[in-house]
Amino acid sequence: MDLLGSIMQSMDKPPSLSEKERTLLKKKKEEIEKKQQEEKERIKRFKERVEAKLISFFQDPNNTMLKFEPMDQIYRSIVHEVAESQNLLSYAFGTDGIDRYIRVYQKDHAPCEDEIAARRRGEPWNDEIRQRLLKNREIQKLAALESSNSRPKKIVPNSNYKDKYAHLIGQDAALDAAKKTQTNKSYGFVPSENKKDNRSIEQTLADIKAKRRKLNEEHKETD
Repeated sequence: MDLLGSIMQSMDKPPSLSEKERTLLKKKKEEIEKKQQEEKERIKRFKERVEAKLISFFQDPNNTMLKFEPMDQIYRSIVHEVAESQNLLSYAFGTDGIDRYIRVYQKDHAPCEDEIAARRRGEPWNDEIRQRLLKNREIQKLAALESSNSRPKKIVPNSNYKDKYAHLIGQDAALDAAKKTQTNKSYGFVPSENKKDNRSIEQTLADIKAKRRKLNEEHKETD
C-alpha cells in the first residue's frame, strides 16, 4: 500500500476511545435513560391521581367545580386530557410560567361567558358579582327601551281622507280631488305659441285697412 492510501485509510476510521472514556459515556447514557423513565413514571402517577381526584370529587352532585394549584404546561395538558375523558369541562386561567392553573366544571354547571372573561382578566368572580352584573344589564335594557319609546313616532291616519268625505262629494269627486291639479286652458290661459303674430307685413296692413273700412261702414249705418 502506498503512502497516500495509508493516510486515507487512517482518516476514515473514527478516533478510538479509551476504556475510561467509554465507561463515562455509557454511564451518562444510562443516567439520561433513567431520568426519562422516572419522568414517565411521575407523569403516570400524576395522571392516576388526577383521575382518582376527579372521580371522587364529582361523585357528589353538589360539587360543581374543582380548582387545581398552578402547574407546568405538561401537567396542565394531562388535567385537560383526564377531564375530557370523564366528560367534564376544564379551563386554564392565569399567566403561564407564573400562576397558570385549571378549573374543572361539571357540564351541567358550566361557567358563563362573564365568569370566563373575568377570570381571564384576573378579576374576582362570585355570585354577588354575577347578580350585580345581571342587574346592571337589566337597567341598561330598560333605559334603552324607554329611550326608544320617547322618540316621536310617525303619525298614520286611521282612515283615508278620500273615504271620509266620499259621502259628501261622491266617490268619483273625491278621487278627482286627490289627483294633481292642472291648469285649465279655457280659463284665461293662452299658450305662448298663440301670442306670436306669424302674418307678413302686407297681410297685416291689408287686415288693418279692412278693419277700418268695416268700422266706417258701421259708423255710416248708425248715422
